[in-house]
Amino acid sequence: MTNKDFGFGTQIRKSPFFDSTVRWGATGFSVYNHMYIPRDFGNPEQNFWNLINDAILCDVSVERQVEITGPDASKFVQLLTSRDLSNLSIGQCKYVLITNNEGGLLNDPVLLRLAENHYWLSLGDSDILLWAQGVAINSDFNVHISEPDVSPLQLQGPKSIDIMKKLFGEKIKDIKYYWLIKSELQGIPLIISRTGWSSELGYEIYLRDGSKGNKLWETIMDAGQEFNLKPGHTSSIRRIEGGMLSYHADADINTNPFELGLDRLVNLENENKFIGKEALIKIKESGIERKQVGIIIDCKPLKGPNTSFWPVFKNNKNIGKVTSAVYSPRLKKNIALAMVSIENAYIDNCFEIQIFEETKRAKVVMKPFVDPKKKITSKTLVV
Repeated sequence: MTNKDFGFGTQIRKSPFFDSTVRWGATGFSVYNHMYIPRDFGNPEQNFWNLINDAILCDVSVERQVEITGPDASKFVQLLTSRDLSNLSIGQCKYVLITNNEGGLLNDPVLLRLAENHYWLSLGDSDILLWAQGVAINSDFNVHISEPDVSPLQLQGPKSIDIMKKLFGEKIKDIKYYWLIKSELQGIPLIISRTGWSSELGYEIYLRDGSKGNKLWETIMDAGQEFNLKPGHTSSIRRIEGGMLSYHADADINTNPFELGLDRLVNLENENKFIGKEALIKIKESGIERKQVGIIIDCKPLKGPNTSFWPVFKNNKNIGKVTSAVYSPRLKKNIALAMVSIENAYIDNCFEIQIFEETKRAKVVMKPFVDPKKKITSKTLVV
């Protein structure tokens, strides 16, 4: 397949790394934030093992950035998110939630603070650029909202640190978990953060000049050869093992943070004003009616991630749905995230899953399924 052979029209954008991903074996793509994202470099189980044993390089340009600048940027960013940002330092990142006026989740981006009044929201799959611009128009804040020429790569896996040291030198290991630095590589302007959507040690490398995408990809792949670096795609297996959300699957505009167990990201106690605060106060007072849980499904290994929501039943009553499911070759179990009624969300509860024409038993277990304390991603790098 070549660039000329692929596409559904100019309304879906290609990333600066598109040609390189095709040359390196990408054969399947999906659409995310109105862009193509590589989803197939061969066997997804092998991609999983490449990630947890060595390292993979992923084109995640679809994580579009909403850039917020101006004298009131800090106040405006706080208006958008339920998390208290009063202690967010320049050079720090935070996982945040963006809710609407009813407390429904619109996005769960990573927020990067590049300077005093300079922020990026690194997005999941929804149009927060339009939301932020609309909010800004109806506010008194002096801010500028735009989408910059920024396209991230993810270099993820235990050997990512070795590759980064080869590219940037020993100083790179000083980046703490959820912090960033400004850098460059062979004249290519970059932001580097110790973040990623993999539940593994890794980095996101934000390209700040789209004309240099293929050069950056090839440079990283060349440096990674001796460390068995492979081209890859975000691993559904590993992200479900880590209990990481996929927007539109595990959460949407009708899902609130408390249902997802993300209470720690909702600050209702201080004077901060954010969109959805009053609604979330009421939801917390009245209590939730459903909750996300981790489950093990008792059946033969699933052949791939679910492509539809599977109904959940208890005593012949529909109590929820499976939102993300996959077979974990490491755990040798079918693992899944499900949204179920609150009275059925307790550990060791059993119920039935309807998978097309078949009914399978499932049990609620602790999540994340692997590394619940995030020791892999947050460890201090002394190598």
